[in-house]
Amino acid sequence: MTILEAIVLGVLQGTTEFIPVSSSGHLVLIPWLFGWEPPGLTYTIAVHFGTMFGVLVYFHRDWLDMLKGSLRWARERKLNPQLKLLLLLILGTIPAAVLGYLFEDFFIRIFENPLVAALMLLVTAGLLLVGEALGQLRRTLGDLTWLDSLTVGLAQAFAIFPGISRSGATIAAGRLRDVKREDAARFSFLLATPIIMGASLFQVIDLLVMGTDSTHWLLLLAGFLSAFISGYLVIHWLLSFLRTRPTTIFAIYCIAASLASLAILAVRG
Repeated sequence: MTILEAIVLGVLQGTTEFIPVSSSGHLVLIPWLFGWEPPGLTYTIAVHFGTMFGVLVYFHRDWLDMLKGSLRWARERKLNPQLKLLLLLILGTIPAAVLGYLFEDFFIRIFENPLVAALMLLVTAGLLLVGEALGQLRRTLGDLTWLDSLTVGLAQAFAIFPGISRSGATIAAGRLRDVKREDAARFSFLLATPIIMGASLFQVIDLLVMGTDSTHWLLLLAGFLSAFISGYLVIHWLLSFLRTRPTTIFAIYCIAASLASLAILAVRG
């Protein structure tokens, strides 16, 4: 991998992590289409760290409010909206953490498979279209219940498959629970933080044990920074977009990207 490839893939990760078109699917398909070597899980973890820091910085006030809510509960022993949101995020994280832990080897094997990624993009499109067709726009972030959190958490768990957009699946799940688009996206982005952080920390430990050279670290830094900056900007843009527009355009893109990839796969054999 060159520095340019590391930056391009970092921007791709930061952009597609939050736009509901599947970052994992693009990180599989783009190197395959251009004949680049697959970035591998170490690089993938680096760019996920970048997007994680992007969402942490963007929503830093929300996380500080949740911390303050926890401290207030310790004094008053009374549930408050900020602590409630934190508890819902913890509950929503559990399904993906369990699935990732139990089937880690399986997901590693299929991660770089372009056919799986192309087919799962169609699943992402289907989820987005169903969410828009069936969901109503009547509930906000403050209305979320444990059932909403568990539903969105299960959607996030299945997004471990390359090609199934994590943000797409979780936003669609929120829409099916009649949550407004912007609020569903906000919960989706907050929910991304703990699962990305947990997965990344495990991989960093493995990386430190195995060791790596300085050139590799430079590539990881380039990917991290490009993912961080692009991710931060995309969060701001997408929340504004979803205030007044549906996710249908992203479903159309996923269908087009999937069919194009499948056609190229058929031609290449």
